[in-house]
Amino acid sequence: MTEIAIETVGWAAALLILASYALLSSGKLSATSRTYQWMNVAGALGFIVNSGWNGAYPSAALNVAWAAIGLATLWRVARQSQT
Repeated sequence: MTEIAIETVGWAAALLILASYALLSSGKLSATSRTYQWMNVAGALGFIVNSGWNGAYPSAALNVAWAAIGLATLWRVARQSQT
């Protein structure tokens, strides 16, 4: 049962990241939109879980960086909207 949950998390993560990229590429989201960044952060977190479980540590590390970039962008956007 756990393996199915981990695979489901991985597929959901892939769909989130692909959808965010498609929305960005089609002009429906901007790179600094909260929606785009949260989709990427959530997708990266899902990949961290899936990659870590499956022992794909380079992929897990990449997605830690991906999530950190998204969170940093969200923080920067939030700070800019306060000014």
